Amino acid sequence: MLSEQDQKLLLMLRENARVSVSDLARALNLSRTTVQNRIAKLQQQKIINGFSVEYGSTYLSQLVSAHVLIKVRQHLTTNTNTALNKIPAVSELYAISGEYDLIAVIRAESLSQLNNVLDDIGNLDGIERTNSSVILDTKIKR
Repeated sequence: MLSEQDQKLLLMLRENARVSVSDLARALNLSRTTVQNRIAKLQQQKIINGFSVEYGSTYLSQLVSAHVLIKVRQHLTTNTNTALNKIPAVSELYAISGEYDLIAVIRAESLSQLNNVLDDIGNLDGIERTNSSVILDTKIKR
């Protein structure tokens, strides 16, 4: 169970992972050392796995996105997941039930780049087939 202070700390870090430890300490009414120790503890417990960049809406609106359904030869699933992880345009990868095994979310800077990424995915060892849908517009995102 996380303490109330840890929950507040996590919320603040999710809103802005670049906020200084001093600012966090002031907002939480704790010492810098205490905040640093809490962050280190949360990392050790694998509650905080890392800090990342969140793209801005202006940049994201310029990208071409697609959902790619992927059918994988079962004995090559681990290798395929590793290979997909190495493709920078693959922003998300989900294991799913049904006819296909995975859904990859692809973000590319152009249709040409998207086409190249789709070719790269289709040529991976272990991929049986894919089915791609380009995202035309986002209607709801929560």
